[in-house]
Amino acid sequence: MMKSKMLMLGMGTVLFLASCSKKETTETTGTTTDSATAVQPAATDSITKATPTAAGDTSENALDWAGTYEATVPCADCPGIKTSLTLNNDKTFSISEEYLDRNSKNQDKGSFAWDTTGSMITLKGKSANYKYKVGENMLIQLDMDGKEIDGPNKDLYIFKKK
Repeated sequence: MMKSKMLMLGMGTVLFLASCSKKETTETTGTTTDSATAVQPAATDSITKATPTAAGDTSENALDWAGTYEATVPCADCPGIKTSLTLNNDKTFSISEEYLDRNSKNQDKGSFAWDTTGSMITLKGKSANYKYKVGENMLIQLDMDGKEIDGPNKDLYIFKKK
């Protein structure tokens, strides 16, 4: 865990320093090129292979997002829905939803996909079709349009990592 944080910090520092490099001018053509965008040979370590298409640090490549998250989300006709969601490194999930004060429980599993920014996931299960913004040790459940749920109960849509 500590090694991966140090590796990510080191990678972030390298990216930051590369973005601060000065521009070079070629006298023969008079064009300006940014040395940070020059073609670099591809690295072959496992971190690079897992990097998404989004550039820079994203929730997908910079956070330890795999694990189990829990919350009790609001329910229209019961005191709440106790929810446990497990995200796996292979982009699969399992979810358990227990309706409080009712003898009802739903379970589902499937896969999830990251959005192009690498900060939001969408579950694709038999019945589960939720969207979450992925943060440090938490998930924020989003509405079906991918927007944060607002209002007095918005904090009830924050899932804490166990």
